[in-house]
Amino acid sequence: MARDKIIDIIAFGQEIGKLGYDLDQGKSFFQYNPEFLDLGKYSKLFPFIFKRRKPAQIFTEYQQDTFQGLPPMIADSLPDTFGNIIFQEWLTAKGVKKITPLEQLTYVSNRGMGALEYKPIKELPQSSEINIDNIISILEKVLKLKENTTGENLSELSLLNVFKIGTSAGGARPKILISEHKKTGEIIAGDREISEDYNHYLVKLHIDDSDGYNKEKVEYIYYILAEEAGIDMMQSKLIENKHFATLRYDRQNGEKQHVLTVTGLTGWDFKSQPENSSYENVFKVALSLEVPHKDLQQLFKRMVFNLVFRNVDDHLKNHSFIYNKESNSWNLGPAYDLTYALNPLFTFKTTSRALSINGKRTSLTIKDILTIAEEFSIKNPKGIIEDVQALIPRWSALAAELEIPENIIKAIQKEIKEIEYGK
Repeated sequence: MARDKIIDIIAFGQEIGKLGYDLDQGKSFFQYNPEFLDLGKYSKLFPFIFKRRKPAQIFTEYQQDTFQGLPPMIADSLPDTFGNIIFQEWLTAKGVKKITPLEQLTYVSNRGMGALEYKPIKELPQSSEINIDNIISILEKVLKLKENTTGENLSELSLLNVFKIGTSAGGARPKILISEHKKTGEIIAGDREISEDYNHYLVKLHIDDSDGYNKEKVEYIYYILAEEAGIDMMQSKLIENKHFATLRYDRQNGEKQHVLTVTGLTGWDFKSQPENSSYENVFKVALSLEVPHKDLQQLFKRMVFNLVFRNVDDHLKNHSFIYNKESNSWNLGPAYDLTYALNPLFTFKTTSRALSINGKRTSLTIKDILTIAEEFSIKNPKGIIEDVQALIPRWSALAAELEIPENIIKAIQKEIKEIEYGK
């Protein structure tokens, strides 16, 4: 394999191994750095899939769009739907038609979510201060919300700024990564600093009002509700009373944190493998990672919250675990993407959940939830359910305070219900 088809994988300043990719055969190759293995450090960095051995390992089974042929824990670094839109527009502006997933990782380089870095690095100019209004103006064009636009009538530089801070974060909604200086309030691109002098945010942008309401405000309300329910989340706020900003849990204590989603840990594709998409499997991953029991309690509370408040988009990439390099151990990461994900202006006869519970995605009951509680030794499950359900009236009160339209408040309130006991 040619040298330019191999990249280095770095974590915590050390070369972990090398990654190769054969586009013709659809194969990826990973080989640990022998010196890294000999040191014996960070032995649980990749707890599954990669075997801790010196010979090269070949992967042919990860051909879905989610992985693009790469090992899942590496594919976790690739941008998702929104990031790919921006990335492809920027490439078009540069006159580049297509690049391989391995080449894409060299653009992610040291700017991605989590602690993994990739070399050689495609060097990009430093961004100046961030103007969110300018970014939104560019995004409106890229996302074709106002006009049919191609890279030809968008400047490469303007797209570059959005590309650098908007492609690393996962998910489908427009978002950027920024850092806000704690003392001066200066906002810079989120790819430049990791120090404790800054608060590091992922910002979900409110582009326009075509949906008839502000989705970012709804997510902020869900954040408040989750906090009141005792669910661990990173501190969040609204910017300009319309953009949802949440502190990044992969940037803490002035360091990058190694995080992986359940999809990245296991290779279970959150899009195409419903047989693997269950809360039972998320709990089993947590047990395999030997997280403390309090994390299982948190995961159960999160599951109940998503069920009561109708967050049906709680898929395998919306649950992550965070690695502690000092103790060589894993913990459940803070909850994120808790929101009402459906269109409240539509009427749905039935809605299927991303993650099944007790083999069911619809018509779930207390009995189904208690089956999970029994299997994973959850303490006081009925009390947890009661505490979460007690917050149901809070939705309308908080939504009114934040000036959500009355029809949206009523439509979502109608969907937020106590869980039935079942037969």
